[in-house]
Amino acid sequence: MDKEKLAHAFFANETFSPLIYISMQLQDIVLLIMEDIDLSETETQKVPTDKKEQIGWYLYDLANTSFTVLIVTALFPLYFRLLVGNETLGDAMWGYAGSITMIIIALSSPILGAIADFGGSKKKFMAFYTAVCVAFTASMLFLPDILPSEEGPFSFLPFLGVDLWLWAWIIFIIANVGFQGALPFYNAWLPEISTEDNIGRIGGYGFAAGYVGAMATIVIALVVFAMNLPYTLAFFLSAIFFLVFSIPSFIMLKNRPAKKLPGEENVSLITVGFRRVKNTIKQIRNYEGLPLYLVAYFLFSDAITTVIYYAAIFGQVVYGFSTTMILIFFAVTQLAAIPGAFIFGWIADRIGTKNTLISTLFIWIGALLIAYFLTPFGQIVWWIVGLIAGVGMGSSQSTARSMYGQFIPEEKKTEMFGFYALTGKFAAILGPFVYASVLLLVNPLQLPSLVVDAHLTAILAVLLFFVVAVLLLMKVRQPVKGEAKVYLEDDIVPGEIV
Repeated sequence: MDKEKLAHAFFANETFSPLIYISMQLQDIVLLIMEDIDLSETETQKVPTDKKEQIGWYLYDLANTSFTVLIVTALFPLYFRLLVGNETLGDAMWGYAGSITMIIIALSSPILGAIADFGGSKKKFMAFYTAVCVAFTASMLFLPDILPSEEGPFSFLPFLGVDLWLWAWIIFIIANVGFQGALPFYNAWLPEISTEDNIGRIGGYGFAAGYVGAMATIVIALVVFAMNLPYTLAFFLSAIFFLVFSIPSFIMLKNRPAKKLPGEENVSLITVGFRRVKNTIKQIRNYEGLPLYLVAYFLFSDAITTVIYYAAIFGQVVYGFSTTMILIFFAVTQLAAIPGAFIFGWIADRIGTKNTLISTLFIWIGALLIAYFLTPFGQIVWWIVGLIAGVGMGSSQSTARSMYGQFIPEEKKTEMFGFYALTGKFAAILGPFVYASVLLLVNPLQLPSLVVDAHLTAILAVLLFFVVAVLLLMKVRQPVKGEAKVYLEDDIVPGEIV
């Protein structure tokens, strides 16, 4: 597999959850080691790599984790529900914000992917989306601190009468779109700053930088709360952290000349992007077991991202975790992912990716059942659930990607993994929407007495996604590595533009 295909595979599951992404990268390294892939540079390696560019690439991973940890996952959802002043409405609107973000990203992904793969202006586009994310995150400083009755500068914006929480909701969506929009361009640099021999190691260093960034921003937030400073200051510091550590990236990373577009000349990047998706969809039916597998992947990927997206709110509502405890909870969850990556990397080599994947999904099912049935035992239950989920979190998605790779031949890895990533983005739309809708259906009058019951019912809806995914996976044939069995009824040329 060449380095460009490796890069597409490395980032194929990236969604809005940083915990999943970081954990997957960790297991990628473990799986490469266990498969005896040499990640070291050899004497015969002729392709030069720019160490300065690699450092710049690592720093961006370190920088952007501040947004994903504090804004998307751990802190802003807790602030937002307080700002709304109505727990059920706030929690539901949080889910809809995630879905709207991913609709925008999923629909624009083919275009952004084509620009990243064939355009010569990756730095310009990445800088634009990063600036959007940083600017709107920094503007959260002017939101009222916790109490919705407090006034802030946003009360003087046009459309008077619109609740302040709605401005916060819009600001988050725009910032999140900025974050997500920068990722295809960031990811596209990996094959350009690495060789086939060291791409795994460089990706691993990126993971390490992201982990450092996650821990650093959690510490910053803990200091803010220890000093009894406002939520909004933590959001502002997150933006400053992102800005400061991303600036060296834009200095060190270099644009490459635009690549020749596939197929006809003078075709636009927009056309290329959507035609690539169209061609891949046509080819999927040619791969035995792949259509059913993708349906199963859509369901469990959707469930995992939803659980992580709502983890902070669920822990606070159902188990009474304080904001400080939530931050520590996410740090501990990440630590649990380390032994989990080694364990399931070892298991996958012995019982196959299909059985390993099903095993990790049973871990998720068990964790959600514990969270649902053992609430009377108090906060210790949520700590246990966090540790269990941490073990299975990255392992599920990384094993799923490995299994997907066994369905397809080497020459189609790039385009097929691009579609796999797109499937994950569309999956991230449904889960938060379903969870949010269940909250409103169970508690239509938005009564405080029904808030906990609404969340417990919503987690059962997510559990159903896992169960159906397992049932579908049981019907999928275990692909043999390197076999890539294909039905040949349709002769579709890889990369053909039709």
